[in-house]
Amino acid sequence: MLRLKISLPRQTRRSEINIGSGVRTNLGALMRETFGSAPMSVALISNERVFKLFGSDILKALKREGFNAKEWLMPEGERFKSLRTLEGALEFLSSKGFERTDAVVALGGGVVGDLAGLTASIYLRGLPLVQVPTTLLAQIDSSVGGKTGINLPVGKNLVGTFHQPSLVVIDTETLSTLPQREVVAGFCEMVKQSLISDAQLFNKTVSFLESKPRRQNDFNNSAFRSLIRDHCKFKASIVANDERESTARVDAKSRRILNFGHTTAHALEAVTNYRKFRHGEAVGWGMLVAGELSKHLGLLSNAELKSVRHAVALCGPLPSATGIDRKKIVQAISHDKKRVAGRINWVLLNGIGSPKIVNGDQISEKLLLQALESGLRDQERRTDH
Repeated sequence: MLRLKISLPRQTRRSEINIGSGVRTNLGALMRETFGSAPMSVALISNERVFKLFGSDILKALKREGFNAKEWLMPEGERFKSLRTLEGALEFLSSKGFERTDAVVALGGGVVGDLAGLTASIYLRGLPLVQVPTTLLAQIDSSVGGKTGINLPVGKNLVGTFHQPSLVVIDTETLSTLPQREVVAGFCEMVKQSLISDAQLFNKTVSFLESKPRRQNDFNNSAFRSLIRDHCKFKASIVANDERESTARVDAKSRRILNFGHTTAHALEAVTNYRKFRHGEAVGWGMLVAGELSKHLGLLSNAELKSVRHAVALCGPLPSATGIDRKKIVQAISHDKKRVAGRINWVLLNGIGSPKIVNGDQISEKLLLQALESGLRDQERRTDH
């Protein structure tokens, strides 16, 4: 098992990431290490599909260590990351008499993690949170860093908090059950992080993708666990340096750089009512649009843009973005939660591994529409230029 410790200025509890094969069956013991010997009730928040796969293992692991666990299952899908679902989770905690000494365990992908995290952060002004991510995207990104959130009809993650998990348990065995689209979504997030990290992580990620990983054993070996660790380590280093994503920071170590590809991605999700794209798939398209903008602003060479395109293509096929009204995408971008002083700030690339926060005033609507047209072109219709 690989372990990473996270140290944050505002955090009083120890925070640790554990990565291993089958480590979910050791969840109870890991929680006892984190929380001590006092009895504790646990709210296990998941969805029906994930709970059928792993719920029994989790409940047994918690029971062995004396935890009293009660599950609550939310509907599956990004559109259910809503105020109504949040209300249901809060009512469950209240009806079951959960107290401030109890904990919430999130078992699932990013939607479950975001919803459960927000629930834990506001019930009784904050319960301890444990993340058990079961998708690749959640394992390397959303479970690390403490962001929680739900969507509003006008945009994604417009309601949320920062609430750091006390413990993250990453079991690579869970990846063998993922639908292919979830695998593609996770790969896109890996590419995103590697593009804003450094050439070493980018090359390591691309090399892994070029090996065409698709089988169960591709995700359950020491080399892949090492890659997950490197991605988590990068994400944790950014969070430790800028936990609350300061709007005043524009440097390359700002937490805002993690939004590379997300401005267009959030807009695509919003205008399609969160039904067409998985989040990582939308990020895949968003990176291509950001790459086009970077090239048009003279930040990225043609060769580097080809590298971005190649890396995204290696992730697998993305749902088509043709037929989506570009003007509606532009309008949705204007409502992005990253807006500061009435202005959208874009995360672009000043070369591979060199993110740059760019004032939205430098990007005209005409340029944005041009980048959308080029970046959202279907893979089979794409030509290098």
